[in-house]
Amino acid sequence: MRIAIVGPAFPYKGGGAQHTTELAHRLAAAGHTVRIETWRAQYPGFLYPGRQTIEEPEGEPFPNTGRDLDWRRPDGWFRVGRALRSADLVVLSVLSPVQVPSYLGILTGIGGRARTVALCHNVLPHERKPYDVPLMRKLLGRVDTVLVHSGQQADLARDLTGRPVRTAEMPAHLPKAGNVSVAADDTVHRRLLFFGIVRPYKGLDILLRALAKGPEDVSLTVAGEFWSGLDETRALIGKLGLNARVDLRPGYVPASEMPALFASADALVLPYRTATASQNVWIAHEHGLPVIATTVGGFPDQVRDGVDGLLVGPEDVSSLADAIRRFYAPGEPERLRSHVRPVDHGPLWDAYVAELTSS
Repeated sequence: MRIAIVGPAFPYKGGGAQHTTELAHRLAAAGHTVRIETWRAQYPGFLYPGRQTIEEPEGEPFPNTGRDLDWRRPDGWFRVGRALRSADLVVLSVLSPVQVPSYLGILTGIGGRARTVALCHNVLPHERKPYDVPLMRKLLGRVDTVLVHSGQQADLARDLTGRPVRTAEMPAHLPKAGNVSVAADDTVHRRLLFFGIVRPYKGLDILLRALAKGPEDVSLTVAGEFWSGLDETRALIGKLGLNARVDLRPGYVPASEMPALFASADALVLPYRTATASQNVWIAHEHGLPVIATTVGGFPDQVRDGVDGLLVGPEDVSSLADAIRRFYAPGEPERLRSHVRPVDHGPLWDAYVAELTSS
């Protein structure tokens, strides 16, 4: 089958680009002829406050990749779509409603000549704008099929379109650090880690309040891009008396720095208010770390409560503080770490590719 994937790829960074690239490699390994169509310029800066691109790839770039898309050139959207008419399947990787105008232009260029799938990482954003629902309704009504990563997302998609909606669990597409490694260390550091883009739905403020209520000798590293709220976070840290216990490292964390970062912590904490599918549990497990997470999105399926991590209800400061105390009971960090196992995602990828390519 001739398959085109339209979505971010290197030099763009983050989970979306990693997923596009890994998907292309997996489809090619399954015998398909694959091409990625990605961007010279994906978003205007004001719509993506963080760093958009990186200098070094975090994995093996896919060789057959075109970079003809530009948010400033709607005529290019149509030309790319017209060039994709010969494909058997065109996969539109949807990470944000901001992409919808360009994808509608591409669909116009395709003109119904190729089968199309909207692969939705999130059907709607966690923090919504008034235009998100009408844009996504328009896009999902124009494709042949919608693919999502959870039952909850499938229900959301069906509220927006009458097109067929399929569900496939998202497999791992982890950043790769080349030859960078850090020796395993069983030391209990009395330090927790919050990792990734900092946005309100991820609940950093809840974690800070729980940290203030928990054991006084436990510290926290916050490593990731702040899209907003850095000053407010610093103010909250000061108000809670946590200045000596919280290490803020704002900015994108490249794959080469992740092994040392995870090796310096005892557990990754995911205090999300809401979630869909996330790679952060898999990233923690790849680095041998237990996870303390809320019972939202896919976390209850990824974290075995009391085995390789702890689960608590969302937006519950007291419960999270109690989980931190339980985590640091004598011998508990070592016990939970001993049960952490990286997952073999080969079978999950096989099922994912089969679901995506089935007619």
